[in-house]
Amino acid sequence: MPIIKSAKKAARQATKRTEHNVEIKKNIKAALKAFKTKPTAESLAKIQSEYDKAVKKDLMKKNTAARRKAKVYEIAKAAGVKLEKKATKSAAKAPKTTKVVAKKPVSKAKAQTK
Repeated sequence: MPIIKSAKKAARQATKRTEHNVEIKKNIKAALKAFKTKPTAESLAKIQSEYDKAVKKDLMKKNTAARRKAKVYEIAKAAGVKLEKKATKSAAKAPKTTKVVAKKPVSKAKAQTK
């Protein structure tokens, strides 16, 4: 049992973080199980989201999540499931084209002679 105040706080934080990390891992396992039992676009999106959350929280390395997502996509491809991409706001709006008008070159002022 910690005696110093900061050590007590660190112990409390560690238990909270452990509980939170365990919860994220359970969500990943549940989403993966749901996807494997019935592969759908929604469950594919859910498992992708869970892996991304784990990477964002530094619970899993980026390459590990990418490898696992690739394996899930292989299963999805075999099952004939495709993930539909959502239209983003920037893609929905057409970029505005601006007409560039060439300016006339500015003539240099005559140098003053002495």
